[in-house]
Amino acid sequence: MAGNSQRRGRRLTSKAGAPKGTGGKGRDALAGRGRTLPADERPWHKGYSGTEKLPQRTAWKQEKERRSAAEEGRAPKIGKPGTKDTTWGKGGGRGVPTNKSGRGAPAKSGGRGRPESRSGGPRVAPGRRTNPAKDTPELLVGRNPVLESLRANVPTTALYVAQGLNTDDRISEIVRTAADRGIAMLEVSRAELDRMTGGVLHQGVGLQVPPFRYEPFEDLTAAALEQPAPLLVALDGVTDPRNLGAVIRSAAAFGAQGVFVPERRAAGITATAWRTSAGAAARVPVAQVTNLTRALKACKDAGFLVVGLDADGETDLYHLEAAVGPLVVVVGSEGRGLSRLVGQTCDLTVGIPMVSDVESLNASVAAAVTLAEVARRRATEA
Repeated sequence: MAGNSQRRGRRLTSKAGAPKGTGGKGRDALAGRGRTLPADERPWHKGYSGTEKLPQRTAWKQEKERRSAAEEGRAPKIGKPGTKDTTWGKGGGRGVPTNKSGRGAPAKSGGRGRPESRSGGPRVAPGRRTNPAKDTPELLVGRNPVLESLRANVPTTALYVAQGLNTDDRISEIVRTAADRGIAMLEVSRAELDRMTGGVLHQGVGLQVPPFRYEPFEDLTAAALEQPAPLLVALDGVTDPRNLGAVIRSAAAFGAQGVFVPERRAAGITATAWRTSAGAAARVPVAQVTNLTRALKACKDAGFLVVGLDADGETDLYHLEAAVGPLVVVVGSEGRGLSRLVGQTCDLTVGIPMVSDVESLNASVAAAVTLAEVARRRATEA
């Protein structure tokens, strides 16, 4: 054959001509989608007002999710406008748990980008600590925390019980209370419960609860001032949820009316904090504030004396005569103590006398010692 028709890679078909039309079949793809809807008109947006009718497909998806959630015994991932708030806590504010380091073992049922196990919990490698996103359910673990939350009527979506669990009076009351309230009870293997809790000691039980609801700061201070001996506790940058839980437990034990913490760079109420508080978080209101310094100034304007704990405090704890009046005890962070602005805002700083050369006390221990001394002095003056 003449020419180079035998070469490799030669073209065997003619060159492409002009593109052919669709005959009008693609007309809809070229049509505009109309105006961009504002937030209050988007059914999937948190700012949806609920006055507009849901699109048919959106309504169908939401109804499908509700049916699936009911069959699996969990809370639906969507909420129909106007439905009852399912967040828990003593406050009436928004439920926004923080996500700090050490949030630890809380596990969420489902969620974005995390597969679920057959028992409803996320698949977490043993020993791995998970950080749930905001507004997602958490898993309270431990017999005392679970029992206290059930006694306090905390909204609950499911109860997980390990197979072959040795029962005692607390387990019997937990199961009986859950049955009376119609809570879904799921029996899972201990290994599965270990994965759900991230390897944290769970004592064979776990309670899935909605996000914690914080008390509005203004309501917290107003309720405290109605008491004969107002006492509040503020935490300045405490990032360990176990310290937060221990402080809440001490506050409940020594008569404090509430605890408030910053929203950022501080621990919030998580499953770890709840477990450490041994259920005291159900009895002591907790508030989150945007600016701790501004909140302390508001307390001073309301008549509180703001006292900061400092190893080099200007006043000895045992000589704090002002402890009998309205008081706010400020506890510093685990490492650096009180921040500069918070320290300047305090009316005075108080040191805890120690007989040995210990550099400092743990934040929760220092809070417990201080609250115990305040309670003792107030009992003596009464």
